[in-house]
Order: sequence, then structure tokens, then C-alpha cells
Amino acid sequence: MIILVWLSVITLQSSSFQRLLSRIYTSTMGACLCKDTPRGSQGHPGEISDSVDNPSRRQVPLGHIVTEPLNHLDIIESLILNTMYNIKTLVDNDRALPHSLLAIHKIADTESGWLLVVSSLVKVIPLEDPLGPATITLLLDECPLPSKGTIAKITSNLKIGKKTALDERKSKNIQRQRNTCIVLGCLAEKMAGPNSTCLMTGNVLDYLFTNLESDCDPIVILHSIVALEKFAQTSENKSTISQALDQMVPNPLETLEAWGGVNGQLDTRREVTFCAQWTLDNLFVPTGRNFTYKSMDHSGKNVILNCNDVSENLKIAPSGLEARCDASSFESVRCTFQANTGVWYYEVMVITPGVMQIGWATKNSKFLNYEGNGIGDDEYSLAYDGCRQLIWYNAKCEHHSHPCWKPGDILGLLLDLDKQEIIFSLNGNCLPAYNQVFAHARSGFFAAASFMSFQQCEFNFGMKPFRYPPKVAFKKFNDYGSLTDEEKLILPRHMRLALLRQVTVKEDSCTICFDKQDTVMLLPCDHTGFCMDCAMQLEVCPLCRTNIEQRKQVVVRTNSVKILNKDDGVHGTESEETKPGMKSAKTEDEKIQICMTDVESSTDAHSALEATSTHTESS
Repeated sequence: MIILVWLSVITLQSSSFQRLLSRIYTSTMGACLCKDTPRGSQGHPGEISDSVDNPSRRQVPLGHIVTEPLNHLDIIESLILNTMYNIKTLVDNDRALPHSLLAIHKIADTESGWLLVVSSLVKVIPLEDPLGPATITLLLDECPLPSKGTIAKITSNLKIGKKTALDERKSKNIQRQRNTCIVLGCLAEKMAGPNSTCLMTGNVLDYLFTNLESDCDPIVILHSIVALEKFAQTSENKSTISQALDQMVPNPLETLEAWGGVNGQLDTRREVTFCAQWTLDNLFVPTGRNFTYKSMDHSGKNVILNCNDVSENLKIAPSGLEARCDASSFESVRCTFQANTGVWYYEVMVITPGVMQIGWATKNSKFLNYEGNGIGDDEYSLAYDGCRQLIWYNAKCEHHSHPCWKPGDILGLLLDLDKQEIIFSLNGNCLPAYNQVFAHARSGFFAAASFMSFQQCEFNFGMKPFRYPPKVAFKKFNDYGSLTDEEKLILPRHMRLALLRQVTVKEDSCTICFDKQDTVMLLPCDHTGFCMDCAMQLEVCPLCRTNIEQRKQVVVRTNSVKILNKDDGVHGTESEETKPGMKSAKTEDEKIQICMTDVESSTDAHSALEATSTHTESS
């Protein structure tokens, strides 16, 4: 099938063309398998060339009409590069997706087209563009899921194996190596389960393990570790990888953990060290592992990133001051201290130059990581984006005059609650003040940040001297915050999960926060199990997805519910309804019981669990 793509400015603004693209896009969304069709399957996946002819310049020129089949390799490569350039302008949630992304999605609806798209991603995404890895993640996430047969073909087409890894290293084809690892990791994350197990063949493992050798380029090592981590989302793969690592002497991850651990290091080796250490503590735990959190020196540290107020896929270093995201979602975190009055300042050192939104947020700011919403995407937060050169508030943005940030840059964030203004600075160069967020929030601000895939930064809340302190009088978080020794611990995830499994809660606790009593009935569905605070944040019932029209306060009794008609403005009247099988109320004296038997490092773990209750208020 021949599809004409008109790329002139006039056509891009044409409403009929936008409707056509929308039909192309919506007709293919939700497809689960790539299947070839006889018509439109011209062109076949070819062998990937090692050379790229200046990919940063290869675009489909404006005003050009493409009359060749869309699955022609050159056209696909041009569409991919156009998509990468357009990502920087995708700043409006209501804006239509770029035509290049829609066209690629249509191409990938067939098996041969999907194979060409993946091969082109490996070939043309440049090393030097900070949005390159995000482009691979975005495009693979938008494409239909491949079938098992297609998975086998892509590993064959890419010639993945130990020999290929060694040949690429010898020829210094770092771009192809890195992109291949990103593709493998994205597919493993997207297809977690049986298909991920099919993808992780012996050749794939050999390729990734070979890339962990110390003489390999650090960027290739980094994305090989991340790919192994994503394969480990499937338990069978995790067991296979762990067994293989246990047989290696020395364990390559342990070698890499110590390989780049120099304070202040700003190259990719620092990222490698972070990821190697995190996987050893959280995923591929060697026998007798001395977990990093036990050896951390937290003296003088009074504020950290809150491990109880973070979206689930963000990695927080044992220091509590460094964070990284390798997931395809938009992960967010707040710190443990809130500012209510006065002037406050903190700094962030940029480690990776990609998309991060760093700023200030109250506890009302929502972390909707899978919807792509983070700090600066609601009315209770304001954020600085140094990659796309934007200031974000309530999911709207405006450009700022700073250059794009780069590794080693220092972002300064000044919050003046007296004047109700926020000032951002990059390496001491200040922007004008912003005050939009104060229309909805006057106090209770936390340092906060959101991270796109493969991004990392380090926070300084005042424990160390600031690099670019403001000229006005200000307060440091670290001078006013307070943490117990137990609250400073960042436990490995498997230990936190083990503790959660040992916790029992009162039967009448809210099923969302497990903190307050369930005193609310949602109408018209009559579902209960929520406190008023959580119920007020819901628009639909989480059990049946019915739109909530009314919230009734109830008093839970044995086999009965006492309803107070407050939502409809009727006060002083009550109606009592019997609810067979409803949870009976517990006494006020009932406490959470914690069973610590068979939990590794029970003393430290018990202390850390107690710390979570103290963190709750700031969460």
C-alpha cells in the first residue's frame, strides 16, 4: 500500500491532514501482534550497516512529497530522526502527536515494518543527542507488541551474540552497541512475562554479559546493566541472570561497583557505579552481600529524598541524596522536609542532560507516573526543565533564557514564601521570579523532582557548602530538618517488601492509605472502605469505576452502617442500614503488629519500618 506523506508547513496545518493522521493512529492503537499482509509489505529487514552518514542531518525536507512505500528504509530512518527532533517540542498535552510518530506506528503494524523500525532505531539514533534514548523508548512504547516469531527474527537480524559484541567493541561502534542494549531493555520491560523469557536467549545474555567487561565503553556498560535489570522483571529471567552472575569470578557487577566510585565524578562511570550498586543491592544479590545502606555515613544529614513519598520505579541511592530513573514512566519524588515560611534554597547537580522537571511541590501535588505527569504538571507545583529549556506549571510551560543544561551544571532553586516568588538559577545565572504556584499554595513546599528515562541527579539540601548561594538571606533545609538514624536508612526493595508482608492493619482501615478509619460510602455504587481524605481525591470508584456522585460519612458498626447525610446538606438527620458481612469496627487501642521473624537484618529493618510512620506526615 502506497501512502503519500505531505510534509510541507501548509499541509501540516491542514485540518484534513490532521484528521487523516488521527485515523491512521487510532486505527492501529491497541494492536497486540505484528502480522505481515501481502499488500504493503514491500521491503524486507536488511542487515544493519555499521556506518551512518551524518544522521543528525538526515531529515525529510519540508515541502517534499514522499511517493515511495512508507516501509522504505531511508524513509523510516528520516521519520525516526524527525520524531527525535520533534520530542523537544512536545510540551502541550493537548497537542496532536507529530506526523512522523504516527507514520512510524502505522509502518510497525506489520511484522516486516516493525523489524525495519527496530533496525533503524539501532542504526540512526545518535550518541550525542540527550533525547536519543528517550526517542527509542517512546517509539517502541507506541508500536504494537511483537509476536514470538518476530522476537526471534529481531535478535537474528541484529546478529546479537558474543562475537557481535566483541566485533563492535573492536570497531568502536559505540552507537550501535548502546542502541541495541536500549532496544533490548525496552522490549524486555514492555513484554515482561513469557515473551520476555523468549527474548532473553543465550545469545542475548552472552551479548549483555560481554558488554560488562571493563574495557568496554562506559555508556555501553551502563545500558547493558539496565537491560539486565529490565529482563529481571520476569522472575524466570531474574533467576537465570543471578545464577550466571554467581558463576562468574569475579562478579562483573561487583567490579563495576568499585570501578567509578570517585566523589564528584561526572562522566558515565558515575552512572555505571550507581546502577551496578543498585542491582547488587536490589536484584542480583550475591551470597553474603554487605548491603550498601549499612556502610553509609549519615552524620550531619538531616534531610534526604523521601523513600516513602516516591513513585514506585525511581531509584534512590543509599545516601538518600541521589536519584535515577531507568523506567519508561515519569518518576517523581519529594524530600523529607517542608518549608512553611521564610526564604529557602537548595541545589541540584545535573548528572545526565536529559528531561527532568525539578522544583517545588506541596503534598497535594500528584505523582501520575504512567500518565507522564510529574512536578510542574498540576497547580500545586512549579518546575524547571533544563533540557527543553522550559518552566512548567499546571501542565503548561513557557520558555526560559538559560542554555540547555549539561552534566556538572548546578541548578539553584530559591523559594521566597514572604514575597511569594520562586527564582531558578543555572550556575549562578538567575532567571526572573515566578509566582504562578502561589495562586493555589502559600506554604508546605517540598523540594521535588521528576525524571524521564535514563536520567540522574544529586541533591544538596545544605549539608555541603552551596556552589552558587544566592545573595539574599536564606535558610538551608539541613539546618532545620531532623531525622533519626533509622529514618535515614534507604533499605533495598526486597527488604521493604518483606517488611510490608509482615504488617497487619486494623480491619476497618482505609483501603487506600491504611492510616485512617474507613468512614465513607461512595454513591451511587455503595462501595465502602475509604476515609474522607482519600475519598475526596477520587473521581471514580476504584472498585467498579462508577462516577462518584456523592460521598456519605458512615459510622461502621458490627453488621451495620450508620449514614450521616452531610453531602446533601441535610444535618441532624440519620439513616441506619444493615450491611451483612461488613467489617466490624475494632477498638481504638488496637495497634499495628509487626512480625520480624525470618526477615533479613531484622534490627535495622525494624528500625527502618518504624521510621516510615514518622515520614507519613511529610508524605
